[in-house]
Amino acid sequence: MSTARLTINLQALASNWRALNAKTDVETGAVVKADAYGLGAGPVSATLAEEGVRKFFVAAAEEGAAVRKAVGPDPQIFVFSGFMEGDNGLHFADNLIPLINSPEQFKRLQQAMPSHPFGVQLDSGMNRLGLEPADWAALRSEMESQNPQVVISHLACSDEPDHPMNRQQLKTFRDMTDGVTAPRSLAATAGTLMGSEFHFDFCRPGVGLYGGMPFADAKPVVTVDLPVIQVRAVEVGETVGYGGTWLARRPSRIATVAAGYADGLHRAIGGGIDAFAGDQPCPVVGRISMDLITVDVTDLPEDPERLRILNGHQTVDDLAEAAGTIGYEILTSLGARYSRGYVE
Repeated sequence: MSTARLTINLQALASNWRALNAKTDVETGAVVKADAYGLGAGPVSATLAEEGVRKFFVAAAEEGAAVRKAVGPDPQIFVFSGFMEGDNGLHFADNLIPLINSPEQFKRLQQAMPSHPFGVQLDSGMNRLGLEPADWAALRSEMESQNPQVVISHLACSDEPDHPMNRQQLKTFRDMTDGVTAPRSLAATAGTLMGSEFHFDFCRPGVGLYGGMPFADAKPVVTVDLPVIQVRAVEVGETVGYGGTWLARRPSRIATVAAGYADGLHRAIGGGIDAFAGDQPCPVVGRISMDLITVDVTDLPEDPERLRILNGHQTVDDLAEAAGTIGYEILTSLGARYSRGYVE
C-alpha cells in the first residue's frame, strides 16, 4: 500500500439517509453534486436509489450523466445551475431537469427544447441563484402553465437554527409560492433538522448523508488510512518538518506517512489533530506538507504500518475545525490519489 486508502461505507450512508428521512413526513431526496461530495457519484447514487431516493440534485449537467448511469431511467435528476449555453444535448440525452434561475435561462430553454421538463429555483433572500421576486411574478403564470417539476429555494443560515434570516426566508418562500401546485422544497440537511415548517413537499439533504455536521447523529461514512513510509528517532531539541515548528521535548519516534495537502489534508490543519493506531491517538506534529505528514508515535509499543486520520474518533468536522474551514471542504477536497474502496 504505497498510497493512502480512502474507504467509503455505503451502509452508513444509507443509514444516514434513512435517519434523515425518518425526521420528516415528506419525500426525501439527495444532493450528490461534486461527485457526491468527493465520495463517488456512481456508487453513492446507486446506493441511495436502492433506498428509494427518486430526486437527485447535482450542480452541473456534466455531473448528472454519471448519476443517471448509476440510478437508471426513472429517478429525477435536477441541475442547480439551470439551463446553461450548450447544455441542451446533455440535458436531452440523460433526461436531466434544469432548475431555471433567471428569465434568460427560461427563454433559452424555450428556444432550445420547448417541451423539456424543468424546475424553478427562487431567490428567497440568499442572493445567490434563483429568480428574484419581480422576475418570478412576471413569469409565474407562463411557467406554471408548463407544469414545472419542482419549485425550490435555499436557506442561507440554516446552520444557525435561531438566526432570524431562517424565519424571514421561510415567510418569503411561502409568500412567493402560495398556490403553487408543483412540489416545493426549502430544506437541505440543516433545514430538515429544523422541523416540519421547513419541509414543504420534500427535503434534499446533502452533507448529513456523508457524515457531516450539522447532523450530529450521522454515522461516519469515510475512513482514511495512511501508510507509514518511515519511522525515525528524534532527540531532545531536534525539530521536525518545514520551518522547524515542532521541537522534541523528549526522545521521540516520528512516523512519516504518505499523504498531505495534495490529498485534501490541508496545510492549515497543523497541530491539534491525531492519527490513530487502532483506538490510540498519536499527535500530528510539524507542518503538513504536500505529500507527507509527520506523527509522534513514541507512545506506541511498536512501529505501526499505517495510521488512520479520519474515522469515528476524528471526523471531517474535527479536521475542518483544525483547518479553520467546514466539513464540506474537507470532504470535497479528498484527492484522486487515494486508492478507494467501498464497503457495502
